[in-house]
Amino acid sequence: MPSPTIPSRPTYKPFELVPVARAHLIIAEHLEALPNLSPPAWPDAPIEFWAIVPDSRSLGLQRVNHGIPTYHYRAAPHLLDHLAYRLEREFVGLHLYAIGRESFIWDVAGLARGKGMDRDEYHLTQQGSERRRVYCVHCRTFTENVSTNIAVCSGCGAQLQVRDHFSQRLAAFMGVQVDAELPGALPPIEEAYP
Repeated sequence: MPSPTIPSRPTYKPFELVPVARAHLIIAEHLEALPNLSPPAWPDAPIEFWAIVPDSRSLGLQRVNHGIPTYHYRAAPHLLDHLAYRLEREFVGLHLYAIGRESFIWDVAGLARGKGMDRDEYHLTQQGSERRRVYCVHCRTFTENVSTNIAVCSGCGAQLQVRDHFSQRLAAFMGVQVDAELPGALPPIEEAYP
């Protein structure tokens, strides 16, 4: 469960369009995560949706949600490659919104920062599973979709205690070998992040 006492633990606001934006680019980890915008709520600035849709028969431009241009991408790397290309050619005034699991939205945030966007120009909304991406501080390997308080590192095989310390740069929670002092002595393994 998220701990408000850990300063590095991110907190998220509900999705909301920024009225002063020149344009809005809303990116979702899956099509169902896109917000349902009714026409009276639309600002004057143009809106685009991008979403991951694994069905290769519906890739490219589609129109959903009151005719808003919606681009479908096969997977997160596919979408992020196109986002990098797009942000390299964008101008000031675009606001970027990322919706999805924590690992996905922070991948989008890292890309936005790398392309020069300020923190007030991109907005993150966590939605879906709370499973974590864990970074092994010993071998620097990422282990995805961790749901328990103790996880086996996918790189070095160490039993990692999943900490609440979150690195925005790495888009991951820190994992530290839990039985370093006494090999094999593990606390009870519990489902902590459903």
